[in-house]
Amino acid sequence: MENWSLLFDFIAKWYFIPIAILHIAVILTVLFENRNPEKAIAWVMVVTFLPGVGIGLYYFFGQEFRKNKRFDQIEQKFAKDSARIWNEMKSVFSNQIDEIRKTSPELAQTFQYLVNTKNSFPTSNNQVDLLINGEAKFPKLIDDIKRAQHHIHLEYYIVEEDDFGKMLMNLLVEKVEQGIEVRLLVDAFGSSTFTKRQDYYRSKGIEFEIMLPVRFHSLANSNYRDHRKIAVIDGVIGYAGGINLSQKYSNDYANEVYWRDTSARIYGDAVKVLQVQFLLHWQLASETDFKYDKVYFPEISQTLEHLPMTYAFSSPGKSIPYTMEVMINCIMNAKKSVKLCTPYFIPTDEFRTALFVAKSKGIEVELMLPYQGDSYVVQSASMSFLKRLAERNIKIFMYQKGFIHAKTISIDGQTLFVGSTNLDTRSFLINFEFSAIMNSPELCQIHDQQFETDKKMSKMFTIDYWENQKWYKKAFAALCRLLSPLL
Repeated sequence: MENWSLLFDFIAKWYFIPIAILHIAVILTVLFENRNPEKAIAWVMVVTFLPGVGIGLYYFFGQEFRKNKRFDQIEQKFAKDSARIWNEMKSVFSNQIDEIRKTSPELAQTFQYLVNTKNSFPTSNNQVDLLINGEAKFPKLIDDIKRAQHHIHLEYYIVEEDDFGKMLMNLLVEKVEQGIEVRLLVDAFGSSTFTKRQDYYRSKGIEFEIMLPVRFHSLANSNYRDHRKIAVIDGVIGYAGGINLSQKYSNDYANEVYWRDTSARIYGDAVKVLQVQFLLHWQLASETDFKYDKVYFPEISQTLEHLPMTYAFSSPGKSIPYTMEVMINCIMNAKKSVKLCTPYFIPTDEFRTALFVAKSKGIEVELMLPYQGDSYVVQSASMSFLKRLAERNIKIFMYQKGFIHAKTISIDGQTLFVGSTNLDTRSFLINFEFSAIMNSPELCQIHDQQFETDKKMSKMFTIDYWENQKWYKKAFAALCRLLSPLL
């Protein structure tokens, strides 16, 4: 008993030493990883001011080596498969850039960047419909699925079995019974409830895979999500944008909150690029090799509109934030106006600087985001970045009719971005994301008209508005800003 008493006394007197050593070791690990300075500071604060808990959070969500080990493997496989596909399809798009350079010089530089980095192919034989809200997207998507003749490929962050989801899944089962190939790829975190139905729908013939399953041994990777929303039908029709497969995205249902979102229905050669990305992710999730048969890349026999279009794709395994860099390039090349819409605004320094430079050049820069977000912490962090923008005379609109979830950028009434990419560090640097990039005055006009309509339902963010906020709200926003690299 005396020995035990001495041991307890020793521990009570010196317990803080091993704890301090552990904290110092973790802090040094954070610093030696050569990560983004802001992110490093944020993790040092978490570890320092949340003893024990901070170390646990870092272990499960912060270790770069876990991300690198996992996503380096992903990137190696992507690079191998992409190189093969690129060589097979290069001839299809070989003359596109020269043509686009003549007809749409605004986008030629962007297209060249994406080709040089082997991120995406340029296309021009396309027809695109801009869809405002789920009530515009869902009927078209359902109709296209009903008409499918060979395959239906869906990759979504969120799929829910609500009234819309049940109707959709019943339709997919019917298509399987008709002999149509149906592949469904969902994110493990965003569709956590729906993934429990995997075995059931597999028994019905749907090929159902889960992207990045969250398990205890892989919790460190659970921070990296597949946030894309992609549909490909018969290799000729595609959907891109911010609208998930849930009835809350359609105001035809009795939802508590009005939902403002944007998507695009694409018909033409640009769908081939979406198909490539879907199949790359399918191989990753299913851990099988997929034969890239021509039936998945059919030729478009008719001549459609001359609509130059491509995509920017980003992923955790990429050391280069392609989507962010493409957006910055287009913003820096703007001549008249930049209209941005995002539900979350936690920009990188590079992106924020691009907005400042554009405004200083005399470009009209307007930003729209929700008045009330769906996450108080993220909303507070977003608000903390807005004062500096207002000081530079960037116009900021806070949408009040409901929740605006659209992820769009319109530049000079010529170039339009529509995709899954939020204007925040998570979308730029962490998640699997993409944005469709189109050169179309007609689509920009539709977008910009909707933007003007949304402005009428918004409150202006001004310096006075911020200064009149309660002190504790500004203090909390400042704290959230410090932690913003982790959000």
